[in-house]
Amino acid sequence: MEKKLATNGVLWKFAIGQLGWAALAGVISNCLVYYYMPEEDLLAQGHTLFITQTAVFFGMLTVIGGITALGRLFDAVTDPWIASLSDRCKHRLGRRIPFLRYAAIPFGVVTVLVFVSPVPEQSPVNSIFLGVMMLLFYLCMTCYCTPYNALIPELGRTQKLRINVSTYISATYFIGTALAYTVPTIASMLFPTFGVPGAYRIAVAGLAVVAVICMLVPAFGIDEHTYADTTPSESPAFSSLVKTFKNKEFQTFVCSDILYWVAFTMFQTGLLFYVTQLMGLDVAWSTILLVLMMVVAFILYIPVNFLAKRIGKKKLIVFAFSFFAVTFGITALSGLTGLPNEAWGILIAILASVPLAILGVLPQAVVADIADVDAYDTGEARQGMFYAARTFAMKLGQAVSMLVFTGIIAMDIGDMKYRITAVVACVFCLLGALVFARYHEKKVLARIEEEAVAIGIAAAE
Repeated sequence: MEKKLATNGVLWKFAIGQLGWAALAGVISNCLVYYYMPEEDLLAQGHTLFITQTAVFFGMLTVIGGITALGRLFDAVTDPWIASLSDRCKHRLGRRIPFLRYAAIPFGVVTVLVFVSPVPEQSPVNSIFLGVMMLLFYLCMTCYCTPYNALIPELGRTQKLRINVSTYISATYFIGTALAYTVPTIASMLFPTFGVPGAYRIAVAGLAVVAVICMLVPAFGIDEHTYADTTPSESPAFSSLVKTFKNKEFQTFVCSDILYWVAFTMFQTGLLFYVTQLMGLDVAWSTILLVLMMVVAFILYIPVNFLAKRIGKKKLIVFAFSFFAVTFGITALSGLTGLPNEAWGILIAILASVPLAILGVLPQAVVADIADVDAYDTGEARQGMFYAARTFAMKLGQAVSMLVFTGIIAMDIGDMKYRITAVVACVFCLLGALVFARYHEKKVLARIEEEAVAIGIAAAE
């Protein structure tokens, strides 16, 4: 059966799913450390310490750092397994949609439970419970996100559609992340009635309801058989993973992606601390700055979309890495001069929006390009495994970042510890730019063009 090209309406239905899972992932990235390793201002409002705060392993690894790193590594290990199950799935609804339908609700429920502690004070029981919930959280995220991402090259079958879908999911990713940043603000309004822990749980629960509804939109609104190749792959998980990592262009991409996620996760996790500790602003400013970043990034999506089609993705991505490094360097200096603290926040938000607009859109399209060329050359469609491997890179980078970030902020050196995290993020971004500069984009796109001509689809459509 000949497959249809996806319309923009279908691509937007698909993108709404990203809004949902980005909101749940964002509340963990943005609020988890702030909630479980609170500063004095949150404790003064009646918050409770549920887990040990000091470094307990090797003099620098904290409980929360160990739990989050373990969760990321567990998630990275399960990615290839879920990807293989998806690639080989023979369900009547297709290879991807069944996972989206069954994973969405558990994903939302577990996110709420991450912020629930069985014992109302510091206790090893809370640490164990948090560890289990984090493992379940990452398993649910993998079950939804890996098959979801595998639909990107299947819905974006031309370069135009591919860049469009990457743009749309980047837009909804930022909306979801911005919603996650509203949790501290909403929770603070509920402190007098429900206390700090209760207020956070209610705010997260409300966000989870919205997120689950969004995640179910593509699960029930898209007929996978109409647009995607649903022929199951025959390669077992380990064999498929090995084949994926043998792709030299993908090796270059993955190395740069790990470096990016180390840097970005450090910035994302540190934003609440940068706002409250370095700039001396109220926690509500984190939401204001996130919204500002999102709005400016939205405006920039149009030129990014245009430029990617004109000059290619590689040049823009290298530029974004370098620009992000500059932004992190400025973040490390925030609050040190006579510039008003609000101005520091606005400056950093506007600067960060430039690379976020680029890196939010184009890397997904690069993976789709590489996966397509691999399918042409090998005769086997393993998009799920390519996106699982990309997710593995993301989770590995996030795990390293959480270990480094929590280890640094556990040091007793005042505000300097937050400035150090920004400097470390700057270094990782510069390394990412150097690595991605080795990607052979022209060769990849030439192969896609050759195949497009062979099957009668204009690559530029």
